Amino acid sequence: MLSERISLMQSARTRLDRFISRHLGISRRDVRLILAQRRVKVDGRIATDIQEVVHEFSQVTVDERVLQAHKASYVMMHKPIGVVSATRDEQHKTVIDLLDRSDRSSLHIVGRLDLNSSGLLLLTNDGRWSKGLSLPEKKVSKLYRVALEKPLSNDYIQAFAAGMYFEYEGITTRPVKLDIISEYIAEVSLEEGRYHQIKRMFGRFNNKVISLHRLAVGALVLDHDLLPGQSRDLSAGEVANISVQHPSGETNL
Repeated sequence: MLSERISLMQSARTRLDRFISRHLGISRRDVRLILAQRRVKVDGRIATDIQEVVHEFSQVTVDERVLQAHKASYVMMHKPIGVVSATRDEQHKTVIDLLDRSDRSSLHIVGRLDLNSSGLLLLTNDGRWSKGLSLPEKKVSKLYRVALEKPLSNDYIQAFAAGMYFEYEGITTRPVKLDIISEYIAEVSLEEGRYHQIKRMFGRFNNKVISLHRLAVGALVLDHDLLPGQSRDLSAGEVANISVQHPSGETNL
């Protein structure tokens, strides 16, 4: 199960002496000697502290012998319409099928998009990072451009900002920011992702969503030159700073 895989990644943290003892089959007393002799490197630097914590993506070597060299992957994809946000599906092509990379089977999806929705989709093998993006206290916003069947009015702005009660879940949505771009186009920014939330909120006005396109997650904006189905690795800066909120209206589209 995907949730089990993420849980394992999140818990893959251990003290350096225990890690080396387990991988080399030696006692922790012998590990202390190796550390004192400065024969251990973690992420390219000499390590001497037995209590240093290593995680799944720490690169650990002893006498230049590699004990672990897993690489964290963070991917931006322009998800096309008609492709499912899943690792496997018997009926439709999945976003994983679109990837041409050796580690694609280890990736999971961060914040799904519906079959008929498009735009920015994130994939990673770092469970701690993906979980962090979903924490309420992080308040990472998602920005969408929505095309509607009927004209918009200022009543939508007030209703979305006030939040809407969803009887099935027994919750009231957090305030949602709605900007009217044109008569039938709106940009919606929200910090949560309830089931079909945007479509259900517009449904309160009996206004059908014609298209839904995600423009940004936090400070990360979908590249304007990334075509549907294409993807690229995120930079270290993008990974670290994604939680910064993106100024409204400054998209690359």
